Amino acid sequence: MSKFLKDLGIYAIGNLGSKIITFAMVPLYTFFVKDTGDYGYYDLCLTMVLLLLMPATMQLTDGAFRFLIDRNNLNDHKRTITFTYITLLCTGVAFLIITSIIDFFFDVKYVWLTYLLLMAMSVFEVMLRVARGLERKQEFVTASILSAFGIGIFSIIFVVCLRMGVVGIFWGNILARIIAYLYLDFKIGLLKTYFDLKTEYWHIGKKILYYCVPLIPGMICWWLASSSDRFFISTYLGVNINGIYAVAVRFTGIIYTFTTIFYQAWQETAIKQYQSKDRDQFFSQMANTFIFFLAFLFINYNIALKIFYPYIVDNNYAESIYYILPLCISALFFSMTQFLDMGYQCSKETLLIIPSYALTAFINVTLNYILIKQLGLSGAAISINVSFLVLFIYRYVDTRRFFKIRINGSSIVAIVMIGLTAIPFYWWNSAWYLIAFLIAGNLVLLVAMPASIRQDLLGKLLKRKQ
Repeated sequence: MSKFLKDLGIYAIGNLGSKIITFAMVPLYTFFVKDTGDYGYYDLCLTMVLLLLMPATMQLTDGAFRFLIDRNNLNDHKRTITFTYITLLCTGVAFLIITSIIDFFFDVKYVWLTYLLLMAMSVFEVMLRVARGLERKQEFVTASILSAFGIGIFSIIFVVCLRMGVVGIFWGNILARIIAYLYLDFKIGLLKTYFDLKTEYWHIGKKILYYCVPLIPGMICWWLASSSDRFFISTYLGVNINGIYAVAVRFTGIIYTFTTIFYQAWQETAIKQYQSKDRDQFFSQMANTFIFFLAFLFINYNIALKIFYPYIVDNNYAESIYYILPLCISALFFSMTQFLDMGYQCSKETLLIIPSYALTAFINVTLNYILIKQLGLSGAAISINVSFLVLFIYRYVDTRRFFKIRINGSSIVAIVMIGLTAIPFYWWNSAWYLIAFLIAGNLVLLVAMPASIRQDLLGKLLKRKQ
């Protein structure tokens, strides 16, 4: 647990520093991109980039990390990283050809900016995971923060000073990731030290592909389950409404940010603890810790956001507040699903991921088609919650082949408190009532928290103060 907490602190520094800056850009965009339709179209481009990121990287974000962390041999590291670079080069050329064909036959707005963003994100995201696999955590943290600072600085220059609008958002994201990648290459020597065409990289490359390729259809299904709603919203309700929904999704991203911190530390710990004799007990303790972590995060974030929302978002996007809480609940379902995903990663049985994602995608697309036309944005929120709940239940049952997790009775208190948060969020507007609920909710969670978890998480904080 101590190793996990240390890793948690490291990834917290990297992710919080970077994500807080990008999170702060959302209010800036709402004030300087007044046209919700223009922002909605940018959101569609970004959503498409996130889909294409999977085939563009061949899911090496997972594969490179998984094979690097298993090996301490320099030659194996060279083979893995060389294969990674060659794969990214091939997919980059393939998407260049596809983009040229699209641009020749169709008039697609921002098509080349979308391609450049896809390439910048592909290289940076993969090499960021390579840094983790090489256990260069300081460089991982610094690059993450540098990327975010770059987005912030370039956004201020392009969007605020030069008034470039959505084009400025594109360039800010592209240039920031290029600079952050160059930092990684300079500090770690990715090309100089680890790129070597003389190595027999294809031998290990086949193993990496066997691990990664099954993740691609699975992740595409995940994209359908989590992002297809944008296209239904734009089609049935218009890009202006999608712009409002996009802001709600961006604010939901803070939940994913904090759970990503937990996940990254948990990923390393789980892989190393998977073969231990007390695996089930250890995994169960971590699951219950995660539930309380999510409850504290959910209650504090949603209530605080309800208090300050009118001051940080332009009136054109004010309606988005009503969709944040249900979207945050769907984020909790998916976060728990990610926790359980470690069974497939630890065992390297990634092919087993596909059926659950396929089922989730089918449910989500079907519900989006039926509900968005009838209920508007509320239909999209319902669809993603039902889909991710089904995914969580499926994973909880299916991953019992890898480990058996027992949820403590006290964790039910945390889950109930998550549900009760809807009452003040939707029915109270008084800041004092909201603050009172915030204090009461945190006290209930502290009392209900099992002593073992409290000792691990709070004991270290008290020691430092002494």
